[in-house]
Amino acid sequence: MSETFSTPAMGMAGALRLADWGLILAQGPDAASFLHGQLTQDVQGLMPGQARPAGYCSAKGRLLASFVIWRDAPETVALACSADLLAPTLKRLSMFVLRAKCKMSDASASTALWGLAGASAGSWLGAEAAAAPVWRSGEREGARWIRLPDAEGQPRWLLAAPADAAAPALPALDAAHWAWLEVRSAVPRVVAATVEHFVPQMINLELVGGVNFQKGCYPGQEVVARSQYRGTLKRRMLPMDAPVALQPGQEVFHSSDPEQPAGEVVLAAPRPGGGWSALVELKLAMREAPGQFTAQGQALAATALPYALPAEAA
Repeated sequence: MSETFSTPAMGMAGALRLADWGLILAQGPDAASFLHGQLTQDVQGLMPGQARPAGYCSAKGRLLASFVIWRDAPETVALACSADLLAPTLKRLSMFVLRAKCKMSDASASTALWGLAGASAGSWLGAEAAAAPVWRSGEREGARWIRLPDAEGQPRWLLAAPADAAAPALPALDAAHWAWLEVRSAVPRVVAATVEHFVPQMINLELVGGVNFQKGCYPGQEVVARSQYRGTLKRRMLPMDAPVALQPGQEVFHSSDPEQPAGEVVLAAPRPGGGWSALVELKLAMREAPGQFTAQGQALAATALPYALPAEAA
């Protein structure tokens, strides 16, 4: 590997309306049971005050979308996802509702999603939110907050508020800074450029709590389970820094075999102080090969994950 770029001092705090996120609502007596049979997460077991990451797979076990989900009411489940995937995901899910008492809808126009970061955001949200563990959910003046995993020592929250409500009384957070914190949290997000590219474990979705292996069937469940229990997983997501701009879906190579892609960018963002940071899905075998990973002919530098990889991938 090439040298690791130095980490900038963090001073990022404030709020940003997330233009690249959208919100789907599933409403009705069968909303939770319907989604339970579609997603990688235990939706029926999702309690008030809880949120979870989740995936939506094809029959081949490849991710069509990823979500942050929570119960917004006793018969309402909210699914936050990449805005560029909302329409096709909503259409596909709606096709399978059939006789279930569940209505799927796009709530992006009526609900604004905000990204909040820093201790000041916790103070503004209140003591419960400030002290909440990861994936806890709560309410503040008609808005719903979700505690997200930290990034670079910064606490983060997702806030779902009425679109006509006042903006959080916090400094404006730069979109590039929020995107970088999302990358550094190492919580994967599927976007339009990466649809059906990854089995959940390839991008560590189960390591951040996004796959429940005790629940019943869902599309692609056999492939996901086989990858987990039969040792067939050959790829993992790792954080890397680069001196050039990177984009989701971009191929990454290894100098030992420069003609064949060795991985793919999952998420990327400009790095404060220069360069770019990315989450990159990589062939595990290439990590021990002599040489280095590259993108656009430039060397990539490995950085540390904020959580541990399983023994076979560590």
